[in-house]
Amino acid sequence: MTSAPANLTAPPLFRADLKPAPFLPMSMAEMQALGWDSCDVILVTGDAYIDHPSFGMALVGRLLEAQGFRVGIISQPDWLSADAFRALGKPNLYFGITAGNMDSMINRYTADRKIRTDDAYTAGGEPNKRPDRAVTVYAQRAREAFPGTAIVIGSIEASLRRIAHYDYWSDTVRRSVLPDSKADLLIFGNAERALVSLTHRLAAGESIKTIRDLRGTAFMVPSGWKPADDWSVIDSTRVDTPGKVEVHPDPYEMKEKDPEACGTDGADAADAAPVVQPIRIMTREERLAQQKEIRDKSVIRLPSYEAVKADPVTYAHASRVFHVESNPGNARALVQAHGERDVWLNPPPLPLAMDEMDHVYDLPYARAPHPAYGKAKIPAWDMIRFSVNIMRGCFGGCTFCSITEHEGRIIQSRSEPSILREIELIRDKTKGFNGTISDLGGPTANMYRLACKDKKVEESCRRLSCVYPTICSNLNTDHSKLIQLYRRAREIPGVKKILVSSGLRYDLAVRSPEYVKELVTHHVGGLLKIAPEHSEEGPLTKMMKPGMGSYYKFKELFDKYSKEAGKEQYLIPYFIAAHPGTTDEDMLNLALWLKQNDFRLDKVQTFLPTPMAMATTMYHTRKNPLKKISKDSETVETPRLAKIRRLHKALLRYHDPVNWESIREGLQRMGRSDLIGSGPQHLVPRTDVVLDKRRDETPTLNRLAKKFGQNKPRPGGAVKTGGSGTTRNKPVTQQRKRPA
Repeated sequence: MTSAPANLTAPPLFRADLKPAPFLPMSMAEMQALGWDSCDVILVTGDAYIDHPSFGMALVGRLLEAQGFRVGIISQPDWLSADAFRALGKPNLYFGITAGNMDSMINRYTADRKIRTDDAYTAGGEPNKRPDRAVTVYAQRAREAFPGTAIVIGSIEASLRRIAHYDYWSDTVRRSVLPDSKADLLIFGNAERALVSLTHRLAAGESIKTIRDLRGTAFMVPSGWKPADDWSVIDSTRVDTPGKVEVHPDPYEMKEKDPEACGTDGADAADAAPVVQPIRIMTREERLAQQKEIRDKSVIRLPSYEAVKADPVTYAHASRVFHVESNPGNARALVQAHGERDVWLNPPPLPLAMDEMDHVYDLPYARAPHPAYGKAKIPAWDMIRFSVNIMRGCFGGCTFCSITEHEGRIIQSRSEPSILREIELIRDKTKGFNGTISDLGGPTANMYRLACKDKKVEESCRRLSCVYPTICSNLNTDHSKLIQLYRRAREIPGVKKILVSSGLRYDLAVRSPEYVKELVTHHVGGLLKIAPEHSEEGPLTKMMKPGMGSYYKFKELFDKYSKEAGKEQYLIPYFIAAHPGTTDEDMLNLALWLKQNDFRLDKVQTFLPTPMAMATTMYHTRKNPLKKISKDSETVETPRLAKIRRLHKALLRYHDPVNWESIREGLQRMGRSDLIGSGPQHLVPRTDVVLDKRRDETPTLNRLAKKFGQNKPRPGGAVKTGGSGTTRNKPVTQQRKRPA
């Protein structure tokens, strides 16, 4: 399968004389000021336009601009008619449609399916500036505005809906977004390679209907379509478990000589003595090349949309196969029938090399919101404007998180000089900079430049996580490059402090005590957020998260180095309520652990099933896709009833009087009335206890957060500083004092 050029900068510029625009135009007046009569590509986004690499539309727009294409932006259009989609005229090549940095449903609704009151990606935080399922709505309106124009959809919303998927908000299995949006092409995952190649090929006159060989793309085809006659179709039931999935030619096979070459009559060939040829043992390289040739011309047929909608076990099987076929080094194409047509998915995109990552992040971003927003505050911009993204991807594989499905497991890192240049740009150009870089990280804080020790092993691996159930022996966990980056970043004149705020994978960090010491001594601003997610083995095994032993080991190092540095610092843990695999007893044990360690959480997260995540499969099917699927395979206990989900959430805030009635009822149902009372061993008081004050509703750490200058709430649903983002909403948690 052919792919994008060897390097993002390889193609010749489409317009050699095109100069970078101060901002990509959002109006005809801006286009005229640039001397443009039309745009080659028009990007439609559900977010406010902020010209910064943390925002997908800016990153894509500047990337295509650097290739010599005129790119315009239509931000948060009125979707009730097609008029807003005509604002920049007809694009010469295509409309690029994105819901924005977040899935529109997660952006608009809470885990309780209640409408959110604000939108961090909108000027003034104003809600309701984007529709439900924005990609589908925008694509339909763009098609209405200019019939016949090519429509390309992308972003995390399209990426996570590229095949039939369970939709939490309608509580049903929905079709791929492709037939609903009627788009010509879907680009999933890291889109740079596919976008650059696609745009140049369209500019050269190719029809989008014939471009079928780009990795990281999906499209609709007639039932039974194949790229060529020599492609083989593999039923997904042959790929139900990782490992060997097809019979390759036997390199040791002894072959008979052609009867005609022996001078025998064809009728007598069966009686002729076979002529034995010498055995030739294939080299490892030849064997791998042969396997790759077979793999590259194979497509796995998943169960149809109709089948996975009708049968939860079939859905779980399809989910398992989808995730097994996610490594770009060995993944094959997938196809899934939707009625009389097929959704075809090419293998995932190849990761960007370091110089390509540098190219993407070194483009001439204005590093500010578009002037059209005036002085209006955009919460997401306030959160990330002093932060720097140093890498992409995550090999953790947490089942509730969509980073892996979108950005992949292979870490893509920027070079140290590129990162330091961005810090200097923030210092010199970003208004309000006071010397503090608020976060230096990405989807994770400490996977920078970590990778498999052997590229060939990496390309053949089918593990769903490099760190679960144990850290893979082939994984390089050396944090020295990150330590060096921290030290050089601190040396930049004008930079007073470099913070690492969250996203730390502490089970990796404890492999490098030197890194923990460097982090705790210089880069914690009083509070460090980490994510144990739970204390009990049941839910942790369904999350693919480490046990509490790793947490205790990290806490020991954290406390030790904080004391050595003479600093008062605290760990703030994240926990998830109502995750698949969680029983009432599990949540009770977690609540007791919190009480024993004197933690009082401020805001907590209830599990929200996001499209295509493996935990979502557990939620919908009650089957465990981490193991082989059958009707008799493991059943996953899943809190689905609203009453149970509310109880699990309430137990995480056992100290809040608002939750006491619900917790008392739950304890009585579980036969644990012994935990109701006023003693130190009790979880909640009796009903006859009346509080004179409601002081316990505000945890003491709220004051600590204010003391450390970290009392600003994280915008609801805001993402980490990765350009593609993630659907995981991380709650703000608080503790009263450091646990013993």
